[in-house]
Amino acid sequence: MPSAPVPRLDGYAMQIKNLLYVFAGYGSLDHVHSHVDVYNFTDNTWGESFDIPKDMAHSHLGIATDGRYIYIVSGQYGPQCRTAITRTFSLDTETKKWRSMPPLPAPRYAPATQLWRGRLHVIGGSKENRHTPGVDHWSIAVKDGEAIEKEWRTEVPIPHGGPHRACVVANDRLFVIGGQEGDFMPKPGSPIFKCSRRNEVVYGDVYMLDSEMKWKALPAMPKPNSHIECSWVLVNNSIIITGGTTEKHPVTKRMILVGEVFQFRVDSLTWSVIGKLPFRIKTTLAGFWDGWLYFTSGQRDRGPDNPQPQKVIGEMWRTKLHL
Repeated sequence: MPSAPVPRLDGYAMQIKNLLYVFAGYGSLDHVHSHVDVYNFTDNTWGESFDIPKDMAHSHLGIATDGRYIYIVSGQYGPQCRTAITRTFSLDTETKKWRSMPPLPAPRYAPATQLWRGRLHVIGGSKENRHTPGVDHWSIAVKDGEAIEKEWRTEVPIPHGGPHRACVVANDRLFVIGGQEGDFMPKPGSPIFKCSRRNEVVYGDVYMLDSEMKWKALPAMPKPNSHIECSWVLVNNSIIITGGTTEKHPVTKRMILVGEVFQFRVDSLTWSVIGKLPFRIKTTLAGFWDGWLYFTSGQRDRGPDNPQPQKVIGEMWRTKLHL
């Protein structure tokens, strides 16, 4: 399908009806985007583009939508491995107006974020040093793009913390899927906050909240998987996840990308692998329209025989989804 106007790594996306709103992200480690691109699934074109607020984060966001308003939480401001901020915003997708909301209690990188029962939930992520997993869980009541409370409420912490997880509401239950402990950190003393690799542990844990408001552990993914915040769609009571990153290579310690398409059946709480992507890729931005599963953007592998990450892309692909 037509490629996005720019390549994106750690971009974020939300689908509202036939439109996929694609936010910010890295063009390269030294350059971040500060705009939104919009893809129209009806005519398969990239159309509108507009700026994000000057003081909004560019990557490692939390993101959720109620079908008109898109809520954006925290994240990293600037390129390389810069600091996280606490700012939160909402976007009215009909008027393209941005609104500021109460800041998070503390900065977080890539927290699991979702709207559930009238509240915006922000769960886990990485703490201020970018590496330590956070288990905090906060929520705030929202309506029509505004917070209707002045401050965030502390909720039950998640048993296993960390960033880069999918967070999905299905059947009035909230699911948090995959993720990792640890992440790249800024190199000590680096004036540009140069990213420096640290030990990361990727996991496939799945947790669920229901009416009891206690976390329940569910069957894990077929393999550990991270960098999947916007890599999922919900179709016919199934959560479909495209790509990601898995445990590093045991010898080279290099990152390994994921090329599978996973299905989680919400009724039976079971996982399966239902297909393969055209290549292994992380931080895909997924959408579903008229029987087609789409993904765009991310960082792909070096080739069929090398699962290490290399090129940041803006390509868009689709396939018929038969469930």
